[in-house]
Amino acid sequence: MAKFSLLLFISFCATLWNSLLAQSKIDSLLPTRGFCISAPKPQKVDDFVKFIQEELAPRQVNTLILRVDYNYQFESHPELRDPEALSKKDVKKLVSVCKKNNIRIIPQINLLGHQSWATTTTNLLKVYPEFDETPAVKMPEKYVWPNPDGLYCKSYCPLHPTVHQVVFALMDEICDVFETNAFHAGMDEVFYIGDDKCPRCSGRDKAELFAGEVNKIRNRLALKNRKLWIWGDRLIDGKTTGIGMWEGSFNNTHKAIDLIAKDITICDWHYERPDQTAVYFAMKGFDVITCPWRMPKFAVIQTQDMIKFRQSSTATMKPHFQGMMQTVWTGAESFLDEFYGRNTNKTVEENSATNCFKAMFTEINQQTK
Repeated sequence: MAKFSLLLFISFCATLWNSLLAQSKIDSLLPTRGFCISAPKPQKVDDFVKFIQEELAPRQVNTLILRVDYNYQFESHPELRDPEALSKKDVKKLVSVCKKNNIRIIPQINLLGHQSWATTTTNLLKVYPEFDETPAVKMPEKYVWPNPDGLYCKSYCPLHPTVHQVVFALMDEICDVFETNAFHAGMDEVFYIGDDKCPRCSGRDKAELFAGEVNKIRNRLALKNRKLWIWGDRLIDGKTTGIGMWEGSFNNTHKAIDLIAKDITICDWHYERPDQTAVYFAMKGFDVITCPWRMPKFAVIQTQDMIKFRQSSTATMKPHFQGMMQTVWTGAESFLDEFYGRNTNKTVEENSATNCFKAMFTEINQQTK
């Protein structure tokens, strides 16, 4: 009996050792293996928990960014809640399943830009219109692009004297409830900044305005030892690189890259081409994560590139190439319906978030063999 028990113990130790070696190998290959999606609605939390347990965890996803925005029952500013919003109990379900599976959970609230979408002003400017960087630009009845106002999404004014009292309270509360040491502030596609008609921002350098807001947010988080994550597009010169006005900047905010703190993590998204700007961010001293969306063939190339960057870099540069993160730009419910084939009336196209997600993590898995 003792001999049998010893054999079982040896077998257990061998299994554990092999598991630790496998985990060490994939962590070395890509330290960050992420997934970014909107937070589910309250009635779909259990469905999403199941997805985390059965789909993210087996793929060894270790970072989950949830785009929460106002889908939470904020106590600091209840006037900003969505009509149907996650409760603290809902959030704790998400936190619990992520802890169980060693997944770092990072909430996002869009700050600075993305304060409107199409014809709708989102909650912050709806409740506090005085924060609007461009109050003279009225929301259209029917949205088209391009338009005479250059309206893509509204921004709040980063120099408004009371805007940070509100947004910092939201940041602190959402980080506390998610029990996290990081926060994603969005900050992508900021077209309205330093507007000529803004009484505070007019005539100011747009790069300095952008950097000032990034650093303010970063410094607030640092008070509780939390790190800031942002999208990287506003830090790329869209004209010089030819990357364009969406994945790069046409209003000179790219110069802010030399003005912001180096401990900010950059989520470098490219959806139409596998541009290798991760190298640029790493050379500037930032940790960087490459982010695909719906092009499976590009996600595979981007994964191979990130692994190559880590393998061929100096000891100083290697840690900056942090890994990969799949992004999803529909609601969590729509993605899960697509992923599980629930909508039988709609064919999943080859270029879809579902197929991109599967292709990226299949490539990661093959690279570890």
